[in-house]
Amino acid sequence: MSVASDERAALIALMEAVGPDAPTLCEGWLTRDLAAHLIVRERRPDAAPGILIKPLAGLTERAMREYAARPWPELLRLLRDGPPAWSPFALDAISDRVNVVEFFVHHEDIRRSVPDWQPRQPDGRRDAALWKLLGRMGRLLYRRCPVGVVVRRPDGAEHAVRSGQRAVVAVGEPGELVLHAYGRDQVRLDVHGEPAAVHAFQRSPRGL
Repeated sequence: MSVASDERAALIALMEAVGPDAPTLCEGWLTRDLAAHLIVRERRPDAAPGILIKPLAGLTERAMREYAARPWPELLRLLRDGPPAWSPFALDAISDRVNVVEFFVHHEDIRRSVPDWQPRQPDGRRDAALWKLLGRMGRLLYRRCPVGVVVRRPDGAEHAVRSGQRAVVAVGEPGELVLHAYGRDQVRLDVHGEPAAVHAFQRSPRGL
């Protein structure tokens, strides 16, 4: 199995365990809304662009509401079945490139929505995929940060993802760094730099 398929299976297993009305870190969304988002993304190419393009957001929201109103077992089945054969997401090369982070981040959106959350144990394949993605996407994800940004693993490997005279260094496991880059604050990171630069880094918008 690929990392993307492993993360899909783990996310669905967690959704089954917590049910359709559990909280998530996505503002205003319960688990049924998160499931609907993932289904629209894979199965509704007419509505999915609104996920990123604000003028089309209304169409996306309508499609999500339609799916969210369906029975919970049906939503889980659609997620488990994955994208239809005609979807670009059905191609392994595309799935491995974009679905690893999608399923990982949303899995953690559920896990970390409760006060006593703990990071998952390191996983070599998953962490390698997330680290590679961060090197590829980091500049885009931190494009609005007013200071320079270096992300560093505990073993010392690093990516310079944002240039600037006042740089901060964020140190953490690949999954923690990816979650922060995608705008999540429930992460375990050590951030080093001048206090003003660290403050600007922590307050700056992140993600797509």
